[in-house]
Amino acid sequence: MIVCSCNVLSDHDVRNAVSAASGVTRNPKQVYGCLGCSAECGRCARTIKAIIDEALGPCAKACCSGCPHSHAVTEEQAHEFALAAS
Repeated sequence: MIVCSCNVLSDHDVRNAVSAASGVTRNPKQVYGCLGCSAECGRCARTIKAIIDEALGPCAKACCSGCPHSHAVTEEQAHEFALAAS
């Protein structure tokens, strides 16, 4: 399924970027960077964030300040990213 029509990115592209990244990919901006593009309209940011969380599984829900993934973006930050991209 296409999740970003501006860059023609599929859910598979996002999952592959999350699994192939050398570090932990935790936000849409990192996914765009990994895929060699950037946000255009930003409408896909929430969907990409949901795919990232799903791909990372339980760790995405259980992260805390001691976890190496603690730089996770909040829903509010994802919304701010979407607004900045427009």
